[in-house]
Parts: sequence; structure tokens; C-alpha cells
Amino acid sequence: MINNELGNTGLNVSRIGFGGIPIQRLAQSEVNKIMKHLTEQGINFIDTARAYTVSESYIGEALKDGLREKFILATKTQARTYDAMKADIETSLKNLQTDYIDLYQLHLLKTREDYDLVMSENGAYRALKEAKAAGKIGHIGVTAHNAVFLESLLDEMPFETIQFPYNLVERQAEMLFERAKAKGIGVIVMKPLAGGALDNADLSIRFILENKNVDIAIPGMDSIEQVTQNAAIGAGNLPLSESECLQADQIALELGTQFCRRCGYCLPCAAGIDIPMQFLLEGYLTRYDLNDYATTRYVNQPVDASACIKCGLCEPRCPYHLPIREMLTRVTKAFAAVL
Repeated sequence: MINNELGNTGLNVSRIGFGGIPIQRLAQSEVNKIMKHLTEQGINFIDTARAYTVSESYIGEALKDGLREKFILATKTQARTYDAMKADIETSLKNLQTDYIDLYQLHLLKTREDYDLVMSENGAYRALKEAKAAGKIGHIGVTAHNAVFLESLLDEMPFETIQFPYNLVERQAEMLFERAKAKGIGVIVMKPLAGGALDNADLSIRFILENKNVDIAIPGMDSIEQVTQNAAIGAGNLPLSESECLQADQIALELGTQFCRRCGYCLPCAAGIDIPMQFLLEGYLTRYDLNDYATTRYVNQPVDASACIKCGLCEPRCPYHLPIREMLTRVTKAFAAVL
């Protein structure tokens, strides 16, 4: 496995890391085997989140007997206030059965108002700084889905790493990554297979690793076979051929006609729908096969896809000209079939 320095953190990470979303549907015994196999394949970075139901707990249980020191652990939370963040850090430590988390991230930062709240006196960042000073966490990062917004924060934000979607289809973060790398900010790529929309893992991950500004990609894995396959890609250094580059562009073109990149330009919705979230949850339902995870979050939204009034205001705003109304109807039908 080829390793990279994660920005200026001093962390030496395998360039393929383990994404902890899919293990929610496994048994603890299966997760134990996967964690052991990660060490055998040279993968030393694990990413999970408070929102991933049992993922933290599964990982903690699997690592408790001698494996913890073999990994760089990263988790994240959508907590925005001091008290909520302080509580979530303690919950993560307990779930992961450790006294130290290498990287704790603010999950899904979306707006300037969101950022200002986090950085306020009673915001989440103060709790993160205190936890770092106390030795409970090592480094502080952020995840987001809006490249323009995140890039606008680079000159002022205190975060040591960024985690952002990047793959054959979602390439909007390339300038963000270049600027982050120049500033010594670690670059972590999530959604390397576009939430399961891309089925050629070799092509997709090699495309990502060719970007010199990317430190690590974290595909979700739920089997020993996937670990072996992804580790082999990370251990190689085979550049894409001309024909593979053309294939990558063709895949992007084909998926681009019906694929949401979660840029958020379609918002605000007249009916109050978080439009990108509908397509993200649909992906968890139909591609990740996370039925319970997706449906629970879908029904707990203040407004879901079924509330679309077909006004069409969103569609001219979409830089990819997606038929959003038609796609929201598809989401509604998909969830109606399982609820």
C-alpha cells in the first residue's frame, strides 16, 4: 500500500482508507473479520460518523483487542453547538472504545450561517479545541458538499483537513483541492464511487488517485473481497490510459444527465424540500441497500420529496440541467415502495 502525508497533520495515511457507512448492515462478527483484513492489506485509516447508527460501535468492538494502535481513526458529527459537540465527542470515544480519536470532523458544513455558529463562543469548534488540548482528539477537520462555499472559507477556517465528494462524475472540487493542498490542508475524498452509482471501482479509484492533490480516498466497504480489491488499487501506480480517460469522460457524460452533484444551486425550494438530500437518501436506499438507514432519515425530514409542487423554479438554477421535478417523483415512488 502506498501511503501519503495527510496535509500538515503529520499523519501518514494509506491512500485508500476504509469508509464506515456500509457496515451498518453487517453482523459484528463480519466487521471483526474486515477490520483484521484491513491491517493485512495495509489500510490504516478508518472513517465513520455519529450519524452512521452502529458503525462507531461496531468498529470500537472490533478494534478493542490489540488492533486500535494499527489505525488512524476518524469520525464526525453534525453537532454545531458547544454542548452538543462536547457530548458527541464523549459518545464517540465510548463507542470506539478508545481514549483518543486521531481526526474529529465537523460533518456536512453547508452555509456561512452554519460556519459562524460553529465558530461562535458557544459553537462546536470551542469544544473541539478543548478536546484537542485535553488529548482526546488529535486533529480537527470538516466535511462538505458545496465546493464553492468551502473554497470561500479556506483563507480563514482553522480546519486541518477537508473531506469532499470527488469521482468520475463529481469533479467540481478540483480547484478546491489544489488550493487546500497548497495551504497544507489534508484532502480526503469521500463518495469515490458516487454513492454506488459507479460500478467500475478500479477505473474510478485510479482516476481519483491520479490527482496529486488528493491524500486519501475512502470507499465504503462491507466485505473482505472489497477490501482486497481496493487495497490492490491503492498499492499500484498504474496511470489511466488514453482509452480509459475517454471511458471516464463517457461515464461522466452518461451519468451527468440524471445525477445530482449536491452543489445546492437548486435551493431554496419553494416547498421547503432539501432537494440534494432526497437524491442522497435515494442512493443509500437503492444503491447501498441501506433500507432502514435511508427510510428513517427520509421520514424524519421536515419536508420530503413528496411535497414537490412541480413549480419548476429549481430547474433553471441547476448548472447540470437536471430534470429535478421528474427525479423527485422518482424518489417519492422509491420510498413509497418500501414504507
